[in-house]
Amino acid sequence: MTAFVLVSGMFTGTHVWQDTAARLTAAGAGAHPVALTGLDGPPRPEGGGIDLETHIADVVAVLDSVGAADRKVVLVGHDYGIHPAVGAADRRAGLVDRIVYLDSGMPRDGAPALAAVPDQSLRQRLTAGGGGADDVLRPPATRAEWDSWGSTEGVSDPLLDRLAALAAPQPTGTLLQPLRLTGAVADVPTTGVLCTGNGTSIEMVQMLVGFGDPALRALVDPRVTFFELATGHWPMLSRPAELADVLLRAAAGEGHRLEPVEETEPPVHLRPFVLDVPEVPRERHGNVDLHLPDTREPRPAVLFVHGGPVPADARPTPRDWPTLTGYARCAAAGGAVGAVVDHRLHDLADYERAAADVAAAVDLVRADPRVDADRVALWFFSGGGPIAADWLDAPPPWLRCLAATYPVLAPLPNWGMSGDRFDPARAVANAGALPVVLTRVGLEMPEIAATVEKFLAAAEECGADVEVVDVPHGHHAFETVDPTDESREAVRHAVRAVLTRLDRPGTR
Repeated sequence: MTAFVLVSGMFTGTHVWQDTAARLTAAGAGAHPVALTGLDGPPRPEGGGIDLETHIADVVAVLDSVGAADRKVVLVGHDYGIHPAVGAADRRAGLVDRIVYLDSGMPRDGAPALAAVPDQSLRQRLTAGGGGADDVLRPPATRAEWDSWGSTEGVSDPLLDRLAALAAPQPTGTLLQPLRLTGAVADVPTTGVLCTGNGTSIEMVQMLVGFGDPALRALVDPRVTFFELATGHWPMLSRPAELADVLLRAAAGEGHRLEPVEETEPPVHLRPFVLDVPEVPRERHGNVDLHLPDTREPRPAVLFVHGGPVPADARPTPRDWPTLTGYARCAAAGGAVGAVVDHRLHDLADYERAAADVAAAVDLVRADPRVDADRVALWFFSGGGPIAADWLDAPPPWLRCLAATYPVLAPLPNWGMSGDRFDPARAVANAGALPVVLTRVGLEMPEIAATVEKFLAAAEECGADVEVVDVPHGHHAFETVDPTDESREAVRHAVRAVLTRLDRPGTR
C-alpha cells in the first residue's frame, strides 16, 4: 500500500487536499494531509513563535505515524510546503520512498523559503526588514491577490471563495528561517509536477538544464521524473482527479526523464547556426561585441539582446553563442553593424539591471563613429523579451525597428513581478508608428506562446505596426534546433524585414 503525506503551501491547510485525498483513497492508497501549526494545525506553542522547524516537526510526526515496512511513503509538498517536506525527509530519509515537488521550487540547504516566494517586492521587503517570530503575512482576499502567489487558472469562483475563506495568516518565521539539511534527502527519488498554466513546463526545465546551471544538474538523475498538468498553481482544486492520477503514477516511478547534457554533443544553445554566414571583422568593447560591415561610411546598427535568465558562470557567454553571432553576421552582411550585448539577466529579479545594461549598450553603439546613430534597431530573444517594454513605451525617434524572436512578451504567472514595467503586451499600446518584426514559432512552449498571443491581440486592438514571421514547424531556439529550409527562410525573412526598415529614408 502507498501512503501519501500531503503538505500544503502558503496560507492553506488540509482542506485543499480534500478532493485529491478522496480520489487517492478510492484508488486504494492512504492519504494523510499534514496540519501545519498556525495554519490549521495545533495552536501556537507556548512561549515561542512558529518557524520552519515547527512545520518540519509537524511533517516528521505524520511520517512517524504512517511509516511502516510494508508500505510505500510518498511525501508531496505544494508551494511553500515543499520546504518542510524536504526538511522532514532529510530527517526521516529511511521512511520516504519518493518526494513529489508539486509546482514548487527546489529548496537548498541554508536558504529560507522566502527565496522561492514569487512576489519579488515582498522578498525584498522581508529581507530588508526581517520579521519577528510572531509576525504574520495576511492571506490574499481577491483572485488578483491570489494570482500574485500563483496562477488561479482553472479554479472556479466558488472554490476560490472557499480558499480565501479558509486561508490563514502565514507566520513570517516559516519564510525567514533557513532550511538546514544533512544531505540524507539527496538519496530519495523525486518527481516534479509542473503546472504549465503557472508558467513552467518540462521543455523549459530541459532548456535551463542545457545552460549548464550546476544547481539543476541533479535533475538529469534517472531517479528524477516529471509530469505536467495543464492548469494553474492549484491543481488540487482545479484538477483533483488528474492530480491524483499523476501522484499514483509518480509513486510507481513513472514520468518523463530529462535528457542529460552529453559531453559529445553540444547543448541546444551551442549548436551550429542554421545559416552558413561568413565571419566579418569583430570588435569587443566591454560587454558589447560589434560585427562590422565592409564599408567606411556610417551604417545603421542592430543590437541583439539575448534571453535568459542565464547562469552568471555560464561559459561561453551569450555574445559568443552561435545564434547571436549568426544574426549579427547576417546584419553585417546586409550592410549594418551587428552588435551583441552580454547583459546581467541571471535571475528573474535581474530585469531592471539587465534593462540598464541594454540601455548602456545602446548608448555605446550609437556613439561609435561607424554607426548612423539615427538608424538603430533592437532585437530581443526569448526571456529578453520583457526588456522590450521600455522601448515600446517610449520609442525614441532613432529607433527604426524593434524585433523579437520566440520572445516572452508578458511576465509569466510564477515570476512574481511587481508593477507592469516589463510587460510588452501592455506597452505596445504606446509604440505609435514603431515597426515591430515578430518571429513566432509554431511549436513554442505553451506558457510562452500565450504571451505572444496576448501581445498580438493588444497590438491589433491599438493598431500597432507588427509584421509576423511564422515558423510553423519551428521550436524555441529553432535556429539551432531545426536546421530546415523553413528555418533558414524565416531567419532571412526576419533579417530582411529589419534591414529594410533601417534603410528607409527620413525619420520614423
